[in-house]
Amino acid sequence: MNAPKWILFAVQAPPIAAHIHSMQKKPTLHFVDPSSRARAELSRLGFDLGYHCEVYNGVEELAEVPPRSGIILARDDSPGGGIADMLNQLGKAGIWLPLVAMAEAPRTDRIVLAVKAGALDYLAIPLEAATLDVCITRISEEAESFAEARKRMIEARDRIANLSHREREVLDWLAQGSSNKVIARQLDISPRTVEIHRANMMAKLGASHPADAVRLRLEAQLKDEAA
Repeated sequence: MNAPKWILFAVQAPPIAAHIHSMQKKPTLHFVDPSSRARAELSRLGFDLGYHCEVYNGVEELAEVPPRSGIILARDDSPGGGIADMLNQLGKAGIWLPLVAMAEAPRTDRIVLAVKAGALDYLAIPLEAATLDVCITRISEEAESFAEARKRMIEARDRIANLSHREREVLDWLAQGSSNKVIARQLDISPRTVEIHRANMMAKLGASHPADAVRLRLEAQLKDEAA
């Protein structure tokens, strides 16, 4: 018996719907480059790949109307402070989007600095269509989790920045699992003084338990300074 036409259509519909849904999921690309010519070339490439593109001459212009979704692709401008400075400015503006650095003939040291600062990838200019598409597809899958993790990192670093030098030392040793007595011995102060610094440190961090303070330090992704 032949199946009714509406059943056949229902069977065929999901792939079409899935295709439309996948097209809708493509992120907006936010290109940041001081060169108007480069911005035009970058946006043309993005549009050719099926992405919606926005262009900015710098972080200041991007921050005027902060985007809430998409991926930032920014030129690594050494004289302008580089990617690390850009990510810091974005954080202050409350922009937590994933960032991909770009440069002509990227140097290894610049790539390392950018990745350490939080860039998810580093591409060579001029961009190749296939390379860009693969990069954006990969990052899109982790964009939301990255944005949330970066937001927590910046917020944690802001809290820790309010600590005094001694309170920071106590936090560093606490993160290594050291007791008050061990911390006192390492810092050459009394256990009672450690307790005072520890209490002040936790109050400034808004931590109700030592584990909360350690978690904040881990989220801040700070280098171990206790030795």
